[in-house]
Amino acid sequence: MEFDPPLQSGLLLRRYKRFLTDILLDDGQELTIHCANTGAMTGCADPGTRVWYSTSNNPKRKLPHSWEIAQSPAGHLICVNTARANTLTRELLERDALAPLAGYDTLRAEVKYGEENSRIDFLLQGQGRADCYIEVKSVTLLDEREGAGLGYFPDAVTARGAKHLRELMAMKATGHRAVLLFMVLHTGIIRVRPATWIDPHYSQLVEQARLAGVEILCYRPHLGVQRMEPDGFIPFESVLCDPSVADKSGIG
Repeated sequence: MEFDPPLQSGLLLRRYKRFLTDILLDDGQELTIHCANTGAMTGCADPGTRVWYSTSNNPKRKLPHSWEIAQSPAGHLICVNTARANTLTRELLERDALAPLAGYDTLRAEVKYGEENSRIDFLLQGQGRADCYIEVKSVTLLDEREGAGLGYFPDAVTARGAKHLRELMAMKATGHRAVLLFMVLHTGIIRVRPATWIDPHYSQLVEQARLAGVEILCYRPHLGVQRMEPDGFIPFESVLCDPSVADKSGIG
């Protein structure tokens, strides 16, 4: 996936009202750009951070520029535009570039399903194969207090994410294939865990889903400031890595 037109950069001044970001351009001008990320963006939005932004030619947009990438103090690149996770996933699925999800005949996006008024990110279907429901989540939180390269999801309490897990478990229970795909958009992350200290309920549901047969995949593309390219899968570490949470949840 290429950014077209090429991204431009500046320094972060402030992020506010969830969707607004002020940056300082290299020529000294200030510019307000749109931020599509509604999460906490921990480690991604400190003042002085180098950011890259895209430009839209849609005349109906109030803000033509969107924040795409941040560079951490350690030099890691982070794609903060959560919509890119789905864009990249679709490209990879269409090219059959995700081996565990390859070989289906049709691909549909934003399909209504479930009993909680949900839409699945992607539905794969193929003759003689169970339907495959795929929910995509963007991972950008790096926290290395418990080890190098540890990424976590979510970075804020997510009732919507919990609903998606319940829906996936229900699909699996009716004989379909259900997949939770963590798209890792941080170059410093090499493995992923549930963020038990941020949202213990979601973390417990992830483990319940895994034990119920929901497949959990973590894919990290090669991320650059002008394109994202295929790379490979990285490990998922279950909530059982934290015995205190496992004990409280009754799992195991």
